[in-house]
Amino acid sequence: LPLVSFLIGVSSQGEFLVEISGTTVTVTCPFEDEDIRWEVPGRAADTKERKFIMRDHDSTPANLSCSLGNRKRQLYLNARVCANCEELDALTVAGIITADLLITLGVLILVHYFSKGRKGRVGAAGDSRPRGPKMQRPPPVPNPDYEPIRKGQRELYAGLGPRGI
Repeated sequence: LPLVSFLIGVSSQGEFLVEISGTTVTVTCPFEDEDIRWEVPGRAADTKERKFIMRDHDSTPANLSCSLGNRKRQLYLNARVCANCEELDALTVAGIITADLLITLGVLILVHYFSKGRKGRVGAAGDSRPRGPKMQRPPPVPNPDYEPIRKGQRELYAGLGPRGI
């Protein structure tokens, strides 16, 4: 995502304003007057305006300074740019977020609706007895398949060891 506009560098006079669009970076000096001298290492600064425009910036950090008379302000610019980025305005971003939230809410409602209906069917199929008012149930009858081992049957089960679950 491109960085559209942000503030960098605080000075007593004000702040540098940096705007990025594609590979073009525009830096505005905090001095209010015209006839500002820009110093950019490795690049010709032929403008004397408040705004310094760097076209085809390659995302390398740069030390910029603007001066007016004997006053000088410096800025370390470390901005990442890209040639094929698309800029989105705030309304588009808000629309995308709103649509995402509405779709998510719709999926949650559908999942809740279908899981609620499925739970009722599974519970009814598992128990075919009609449910009456809640009453105290007697304890379950012991299963005859799991009788306690009698004295004469111990050797029958002696080979079975404890099983880990």
